[in-house]
Amino acid sequence: MPIDPADFKRALGQFATGVTVVTTRDGFGNPLGLTVNAFSSVSLDPPLVLVCVDNRSETNAGFLASRVFGASVLAEGQEEWSRRFAVPGPGKFNGAPLTTSTHGVVLVPGALAQLLCGVAASHPAGDHTIYVGEVLSLTAVPGRPLLYHASGYRRLERGAEPLD
Repeated sequence: MPIDPADFKRALGQFATGVTVVTTRDGFGNPLGLTVNAFSSVSLDPPLVLVCVDNRSETNAGFLASRVFGASVLAEGQEEWSRRFAVPGPGKFNGAPLTTSTHGVVLVPGALAQLLCGVAASHPAGDHTIYVGEVLSLTAVPGRPLLYHASGYRRLERGAEPLD
């Protein structure tokens, strides 16, 4: 029995995720980027992460052209960055006070974590491509993450204790 795309999207919307802005550049050095929640750690040794990118996204070609990408894990209160990078086109970079890495990839300032990665592998997966990146450098600061659940931004409850 085929899975209805709307049902599939609704079911996966029940999985709470962090929000990440992933950036790269095209073959001419122009910045590209998009908001993703399909971002995950893969390995500690070597340090690897993965990101899933829609094949229709203009950012997809940048991963292949530049072979580098940045991932900015957004903090609570950075919804505007998420919304800015959720739309297609180069306008998302206009007036954006972004920082530039040593490899020419822009990163979101104030993010909880910023990772600069080299593309180690890519794998076609339906209408997306899974990019595995080897982490070349990173920064991380403590803070509260921006969360996404059931088609909306969420916050951790203040004072909530870890369950361990």
